[in-house]
Amino acid sequence: MTPVAEISAITAPASDFSISVHHFAEALGEAVDIKDQYTHHHSQEVAVISFLLARAIGLDEASCTAVHIAGHLHDLGKIGISDLVLQKNGPLTASEWAEMRQHPRYGYNILHQIPGLSATNGIAEMVLSHHERFDGGGYPQGLQGTAIPLGGRILAVADTISAMTGKRSYRKPLPWEVVVDELKRVSGFQLDPFVIDIFLTMNEQIHNWLLRENYLSETMSETERLHMILT
Repeated sequence: MTPVAEISAITAPASDFSISVHHFAEALGEAVDIKDQYTHHHSQEVAVISFLLARAIGLDEASCTAVHIAGHLHDLGKIGISDLVLQKNGPLTASEWAEMRQHPRYGYNILHQIPGLSATNGIAEMVLSHHERFDGGGYPQGLQGTAIPLGGRILAVADTISAMTGKRSYRKPLPWEVVVDELKRVSGFQLDPFVIDIFLTMNEQIHNWLLRENYLSETMSETERLHMILT
């Protein structure tokens, strides 16, 4: 039988339960990133860049927060992808790509069960749609244009930026000028041209944050990091 002393030693959460949805999403995003040595801090980068884009677009505070949380969770479904595929040092085969393309659906299947995350155009749908293409050639649903939730279109731009500026097994991080040129090139068929136009008005702000992020203390909270950008 468990001693009474041990039972009383368990600390219950405070009435306001200080672990917020955002903090939990951030932790889950980092847990996914840990599985892949080449995506360290990727989820945080996508979350912050998405937040900055949403804010520049003029979304209200609640919507910016939802996009930010979705950024942390956009790759949550990769927990259902085998490590052999995630950590492969080289190009994926057709069957491996087919497996990888399931991760938005896996993430959605997890998140849409949670009240508050499953609303139309909500966080679960942003996660589901972050690999859709503006021309309809994306996955998993083949949505086109504004049929893709705005949050998903924002995440797609942020995800592309983080992927190109990050180190991969097959290449070094791309120079910022190359990143900007590539985003211009794919505007209108891969990525939403409206979101790209917003990015072009603030690309130096995002670039400066990415540069600074490489040198910030690991102990600094994300709230503190965002405050440095916005003040």
